[in-house]
Amino acid sequence: MKTFHFLFMTLLFPILLSAEIPSRNKPDVVLANKVVDWQIAHFYDREKPRHDLDWTNAILYRGMVMWSHTVGYKPAEDFVINIGEKNQWLCYKRRYHADDMAVAQSYLLLYEKFQKPEMLKPIVARADSILADPADVPANIHLKVKERNGKMRWFWCDALIMAPPVYVALYQITGDTRYIDFMNKEYKVTTDSLFDAQASLYYRDIRYKTQQEKNGAKVFWARGNAWVYAGLAMILNDLPKTHPSYSYYKDLYLRMSPAVLASQDKQGSWHPSMLDLDAYPMPDNSASGLFLYGIAWGLNHQMLTGKVYEDAAQKGWTAIKSYVQEDGKLGFVQPIGSSPEMASKDLTEVYGVGAFLMAASQMILR
Repeated sequence: MKTFHFLFMTLLFPILLSAEIPSRNKPDVVLANKVVDWQIAHFYDREKPRHDLDWTNAILYRGMVMWSHTVGYKPAEDFVINIGEKNQWLCYKRRYHADDMAVAQSYLLLYEKFQKPEMLKPIVARADSILADPADVPANIHLKVKERNGKMRWFWCDALIMAPPVYVALYQITGDTRYIDFMNKEYKVTTDSLFDAQASLYYRDIRYKTQQEKNGAKVFWARGNAWVYAGLAMILNDLPKTHPSYSYYKDLYLRMSPAVLASQDKQGSWHPSMLDLDAYPMPDNSASGLFLYGIAWGLNHQMLTGKVYEDAAQKGWTAIKSYVQEDGKLGFVQPIGSSPEMASKDLTEVYGVGAFLMAASQMILR
């Protein structure tokens, strides 16, 4: 257990172990801190109440913790700790649903720092309960089709950022190979169902395999693919390079990277649709933030090289920063959905803010 714990820490913070914390007076740090402050102040400003453990908050919590661990901005970390303590460090209610496991990612990051058993035990209990009685429903179904007992598999592409990083982190913390074996099996089933080898992108779910955009292109939802791409970076960050499955995830990451690059607009943003930018002529920062995180992570870990990726990262960072309003609100975030939709300068969402902070946590190190 101790060996795996040490290994996980060195994998989780490879850059921070050898680099100084960026100055708090650096303009980008000041800007991202303002984004944190705005989101904390407005976290419960919603017309319809939403549970703390809802999937929409998971990327926000992870972004808050990653940003805090990168620059030492304690309000971001304290915010997530308060959420965890308030909810007894539990995941949300649907046992098999990948979305309802996603908040555990930030808990595990905090566990690595504070070593408090109460942060870990509920997550282990949830994962072990799934492994003891795994879902056996078909994998190639869509959201409206499921078994009466509520068992679900990862049949939508954005599930690949929700649950897999939890399992790989549990493997690193405990050394229990059951977690990584389960993750590998389910990840491959989803990829075999939804990955388009020609485009090197993922369909959101099987319904979109037969649909087309207005320009005749295939429908590849930017946010869904951004979340897959960022999830691959998370997995590769935490999975030992010597593990037999490492090359599988590295290959997917490197196959997606050129397609991600090709869909970035001239200003540096990604639009709701990856192959029909004209039909959605605005950025979606919940996609842009996580594509940017994935590219910057690859550059920081020497998995991506060359001026083309360097330029993409810098353009992307300049672009997304331009959509932070004077008070710290991040605009142009596509609302909750499962396909490309319009966004506007006044639309924001917690997962968009989390994506911004994850991108910031990598870009600030460049």
